[in-house]
Amino acid sequence: MHVYMGKRLLQLIPTLLGASLVIFFIFALAPGDFIDSDITLTPERAAELKALYGLDKPLMERYFIWLGNALKGDLGYSLQYQQPVMTVLKEYMLNSFLIAGVSLILTWIIAVMIGVFSATRQYSWYDSLITLGVFAAMSFPSFFIGLLMIKWFAVDLGWLPIGGILDTGSQSAGAAYLLEIARHMVLPATVLTMLSVGSLTRHFRANMIDVIKQDFVRTARAKGLKERTVVYKHALRNALLPAITLLGLELPGLFSGAIITERIFTWPGVGYIHMEAISNRDYTILMGFTMFLAVLTVIGNLLADWLYAAADPRIRLK
Repeated sequence: MHVYMGKRLLQLIPTLLGASLVIFFIFALAPGDFIDSDITLTPERAAELKALYGLDKPLMERYFIWLGNALKGDLGYSLQYQQPVMTVLKEYMLNSFLIAGVSLILTWIIAVMIGVFSATRQYSWYDSLITLGVFAAMSFPSFFIGLLMIKWFAVDLGWLPIGGILDTGSQSAGAAYLLEIARHMVLPATVLTMLSVGSLTRHFRANMIDVIKQDFVRTARAKGLKERTVVYKHALRNALLPAITLLGLELPGLFSGAIITERIFTWPGVGYIHMEAISNRDYTILMGFTMFLAVLTVIGNLLADWLYAAADPRIRLK
């Protein structure tokens, strides 16, 4: 297994190099940039700034300069924020990880519980109700659900704050500080969970229905084991295997899905600054964030391979 994982780690190198090439040229070939969007600049001043930041060089030369700097941890300089891209991303990354991590945990817990319960009661009224709710949650766009929850829970009921990460002028510290962040995080994390839990619930339900019809489950029941033991110890472990594949796409999917959610709730994360970077054509920020998503994707796939072996001892990675 160690040899296999070593080979997989080596395969990440050409994968990330290919991703960096595609990402750079997509944004480099886009029309205009941050300097072009500033109509107050004279043509002479714009040309001077492009020469200063290396935007007048050939594309391939710019790519290798960007790649060389990226390997050293330097993703470029944000003209919008007048700071290095890594500094900007670090400032907002933890906030995005916070709601993405909470949403990921809630999504898997809810999806496993509902999917298993629905599969063991197939075609019951509960199964039909869950199916209806799942498809309803999947069909609404994130901005609609976000605005609706703000209207209900923040404006009408006043239970939760409308947006941001802290109250205006807040000087709280310690436990009060953490509680304040948690209150502000409830709505965006709930929206992300609602958008993600539907498809995962359907996967768990379908996998469980297939597994509980197999011979080893009937044998476990024939041996007199409790139904809870049969379902959660024998059937669920096998039903998890196909869903593990989705884990490699779940985390980057949450970050990309949080772009609109963070904007609606003014949550200061990388999704929020991503939208601002698009408006201002700050392509260095966009390249850095997209490259971050690519790294998350390949790491997620690598993690899925490890979890396969942990979930099923019969699997031997070679």
